[in-house]
Amino acid sequence: MLGKLGDKIDAVIVATPDHTHAGITLAAIREGKHVFTQKPLTHNVWEARQIQKAAAGSKVITRMGNQIHSHKFYRTAVQLVQSGAIGKVKQVHSWVGTTGHGRSGLLERPAIPQTAPANVNWELWIAGAPMRPFGGQNVYHPRTWRDWQDFGNGALGDFGCHIFDPVFTALKITAAPTSIKTNHSGMNDEVWPAQTTVDYTFPGTRYTVNQSLNISWYDGGLLPSVRGSHVPATTALPRSGSLIIGEIGTLVLPHVGAPRLYPEDKFGPFEAAENLNHFHGWIDGCITGKQPSDGFDYAATLTEAVLLGNVGARFKGQTLKWDSRNLRITNVREANRWLKRDYRDGWEIRPA
Repeated sequence: MLGKLGDKIDAVIVATPDHTHAGITLAAIREGKHVFTQKPLTHNVWEARQIQKAAAGSKVITRMGNQIHSHKFYRTAVQLVQSGAIGKVKQVHSWVGTTGHGRSGLLERPAIPQTAPANVNWELWIAGAPMRPFGGQNVYHPRTWRDWQDFGNGALGDFGCHIFDPVFTALKITAAPTSIKTNHSGMNDEVWPAQTTVDYTFPGTRYTVNQSLNISWYDGGLLPSVRGSHVPATTALPRSGSLIIGEIGTLVLPHVGAPRLYPEDKFGPFEAAENLNHFHGWIDGCITGKQPSDGFDYAATLTEAVLLGNVGARFKGQTLKWDSRNLRITNVREANRWLKRDYRDGWEIRPA
């Protein structure tokens, strides 16, 4: 498309499955096109770093499609944390009710796969992933690809960039985690686990109590304990959201819901932030040349953290020490092979 119509194209929206994000996004950046890429930014950690480098060396306007970044609920939460309403932050828990492989209902490839229908170019859809048969309707396509390790990133990849976003934004987290430990309900070589927990350690910021910050992730219906927070033990947590525990208060932020402050008798009404349109914020940037928030510099760091949780899933219960500068796991050498994939011939991604 860029080769045939490049001179007529100003900007590109990438809304394909995760495994094709990087190739399309990098092609657009290298052609000088503004890019809006859906979350997670990439399928693996190495790809996120290549996009971050390419965008930094270009003049294009970029944004990741975690649209709730611009919603008044998330913006209000950021405003509350940065105003000091709950004091400096001690710990964060984030979760989603979605399971890691609940869309297709499959744990293995179909024993008798179907061929692709005439209107599906399966060679193009597979792109750089290992070739496999089409499978049948709703096995991998149109939306069940998120379950499969070759194409998607499960519940963490689907929702991590949404739910972690106000946490990263509020606390101004700009560095990758220093360690990751993932536990889960079990997995094979095809689909992601039904339930996953990830314990991250990040460098602290001026909004945190300590020089390091623990952030924990839960999916598949798992919920954190409110112990150690200001939330009463009888309070029902939302199905998906974050628990941000501060020195003098705790903020509960439902996913796409109004933030709540605890203890309730301490906090009165608070002013809500302005509701913005995430997509049109990017369009405005393309027109004015001013880079909006949630550009690829930030988005790549957020995506890197999310996808490292899935690298950890392959080494259940082991703490992986992450050297972000050199893009490597220092204490479990075999984990490094999962930072990048082997691309199918003809679909290799050129480093930035």
